[in-house]
Amino acid sequence: MRYQSTRGTAPELDFRDVTLAGLASDGGLYVPVEWPTMGADQIADLAGLSYVETAVRVMQPFVGDSLGETELRDLCTAAYGRFGHDAVTPLVQLDHRHFLLELFHGPTLAFKDVALQLLGLFFERFIAGTDRHLTIVGATSGDTGSAAIDAVAGREGIDIFMLHPRGRVSDVQRRQMTTVLSPNVHNIAIEGSFDDAQAMVKAMFNDASFAGRFQVTAVNSINWARLMAQVVYYFYAAVRLGAPHRTVAFSVPTGNFGDVFAGYVAARMGLPVERLIVATNVNDILHRALSAGDYSTGTVTPTAAPSMDIQVSSNFERLLFDLAGRDGAALAEQMRGFEASRAMRLTNAQQQGAGKLFASDRIDAGEMAQAMAWAASRAGQILDPHTAIGLAAARRADVAAQVPVVTLATAHPAKFGDAVERATGFRPPLPPRVGDLFDREERYDVLPATFDAITGYVAERGTPKP
Repeated sequence: MRYQSTRGTAPELDFRDVTLAGLASDGGLYVPVEWPTMGADQIADLAGLSYVETAVRVMQPFVGDSLGETELRDLCTAAYGRFGHDAVTPLVQLDHRHFLLELFHGPTLAFKDVALQLLGLFFERFIAGTDRHLTIVGATSGDTGSAAIDAVAGREGIDIFMLHPRGRVSDVQRRQMTTVLSPNVHNIAIEGSFDDAQAMVKAMFNDASFAGRFQVTAVNSINWARLMAQVVYYFYAAVRLGAPHRTVAFSVPTGNFGDVFAGYVAARMGLPVERLIVATNVNDILHRALSAGDYSTGTVTPTAAPSMDIQVSSNFERLLFDLAGRDGAALAEQMRGFEASRAMRLTNAQQQGAGKLFASDRIDAGEMAQAMAWAASRAGQILDPHTAIGLAAARRADVAAQVPVVTLATAHPAKFGDAVERATGFRPPLPPRVGDLFDREERYDVLPATFDAITGYVAERGTPKP
């Protein structure tokens, strides 16, 4: 399997090198040169398989020769053995047609664990026996940071520098990052937004001087390996609801477009996906782009769903590339225009192509709270704010009555106790394995949101290339 950049000029790489690179050298994102496909019989054969076996079958075509099947199975077994539910991503029924796909049974109680536990093992496997030292730089709006830190804390040959917007993540999210005191973990609270943090991470990758000194890689969903791992749970859920003989719709609360793009990949592989519902909060750039072709930024509005408080959805570039005939030069020009003006119109081909599979909705704070209250009173389920946004969009989506609708439950409700308590009157407790979180020591540094400040910090503490 070979991978190409969405901007057309970076060299093609195999899975191992794409995983270690993160962002392409031309500033683009890597995608497979061709989408692998699974026939109806192959999808039907997934019925009854464990999550690990499902993962091996779905991911093996993407991995190619970089890992043998036995190696991949061993890594998946190790990654998902740390989850608190034997199904890894269990389905829960809400009513006659709505389901939750619980993605929060990993070590840090968020869907990011599904991919990042595996990504940490990929990193370790791919640098074993070499003199390479990885410098991970990442930006988080909440959950990516804690999941990535948990996945690589204490691992040899890896340093991680994680940026989060100061005061704009929940207390639980912050503490899950800042109480990990391993010497290879560096937490940075920036005086700015998530978009500021994400922009600086991309700038570090694209700065020849900085990237030349360090073996920089990414744990954000710009890293293809993360997206690949997330494709698996779409297959796992759909097969349990009747695929390939029945189509399934998915509602995905998203800000950075990675989780829902994984659903697009599953559909391209042959999974019968009726609809992908992109659920946004009031930071609705994706809803505007998909419904009206208007991909233009505004001011980030802090909400009770901080992981969605984003105005620049980096993975959207992958979709635009695929829908526009995979013309890297044209896409690079389109993205340069967006980066300069912070505004872009989708082409007719992009908007019409997206409309064949995607729908979108914008859910405000009141609608989010109503969904949380409905799930608690009518289905006995306590939802976090992000999942509630997904459910609100799912319940009013225009999907045929016979099609089951799966909302991705992206975080444990205890990570957002204040918002849950306001909507439901119930404050969910943290699971026992993280119950002492508020008694642990914190360690992090506060820096201005400037390139020089961040790169200087990394340069003082990182390990340069040999």
